[in-house]
Amino acid sequence: MESQETLGRTASRAVLDGKAQGLPGYMTVDLAALRRNFQLIASIANPARVAGLVKADAYGLGAIQVARSLLAAGCKHFFVAHAAEAIVLRPHLPGDVQLFVLNGLLPGAEAACASAAVIPVINSLSQLHGWRAQARMERRRLPAVLQFDTGMSRLGLAPAERAAVRMEIAQSPELEILYVMSHLASADEPTKAQNAAQLAEMQIVIKEFGPIPSCFANSAGVLMGKDYHGSLVRPGIALYGGAPQVNAVNPMEPVVSLSIAVAQTRTVPGGAMVGYSGTHVTHDCTRLATLCAGYADGLPRSLSGRGAVYFGGQRLPIVGRVSMDSMTVDISDLRDGALDFGSLVEVIGPHQTLEMLATDAGTISYEILTGLGHRFQRSHC
Repeated sequence: MESQETLGRTASRAVLDGKAQGLPGYMTVDLAALRRNFQLIASIANPARVAGLVKADAYGLGAIQVARSLLAAGCKHFFVAHAAEAIVLRPHLPGDVQLFVLNGLLPGAEAACASAAVIPVINSLSQLHGWRAQARMERRRLPAVLQFDTGMSRLGLAPAERAAVRMEIAQSPELEILYVMSHLASADEPTKAQNAAQLAEMQIVIKEFGPIPSCFANSAGVLMGKDYHGSLVRPGIALYGGAPQVNAVNPMEPVVSLSIAVAQTRTVPGGAMVGYSGTHVTHDCTRLATLCAGYADGLPRSLSGRGAVYFGGQRLPIVGRVSMDSMTVDISDLRDGALDFGSLVEVIGPHQTLEMLATDAGTISYEILTGLGHRFQRSHC
């Protein structure tokens, strides 16, 4: 396990490099914490195997770096959302690692994915036909996963299509079906009746398509017990330190920290209007700091007048509207000179979790994490 001192040195080097390039902020990805999160999930899900969700560039943290780190922890299965993501990632994975495409394949992508040893999650009969046609054209067996809609009404084969799918599979020896799967819609709220209803429907699917193994649980589903696990679980947000369930203690270690730089400080009198449209008006003499990031960097406009950053453990409220490339915070509670041009403030870290920031923005941790911009210096340690 890397020491905090080692992590601190790595982060400090990244900040120095970023300052030399004039970057507005610094995001640190703690790969050791990522691996420990994977190992915790594996211990809970055992004997089910654990796949890593690395879609959307591993939730914005760098798919190649994250996948390599999870490989070192023993991960042999990965999921992305789109074929294009899989084709980019595939050369960085060993040949014995399975890489799945959750959204299946759009027409025309079959040949590229077959060539790259990418495995589609089949969500419709048309996708099934396209993949079978590719296998027949290449005269070899191709693997696939069948996804069924168990009550989310999003992706997956409909209940009315299951008989036709069974017939198709029986007549398609060129296809190797690795798993039947579905997706839980409400696992982050474990007491919701939808979870039990989806489990009951999934159990019917498993019975109809046995002995094909199943893949069902997402991050929150892993915590709902072995009935939900199947043979393969596929956590996402939990790997990256996000809370899998609402209103529950988060068992995962934080993976991401984010600091942004101060562009300017100033003192304004009472009655001064701050930011676009003057939505904030100071009551009396106020010290302000303008920060080098805004909604173009993934810090939502909805944080305006609601969110905050931290410095030395002190909460600094966002005042006025968050702009595209900047935001303003009230630093009046800090001692004079504590914060200056180039100082770094904490956006995500020991005083403000990903969930706290998301709550202030009126959104979820997934949206914050995947939206953090690439103008930040990103350091993996």
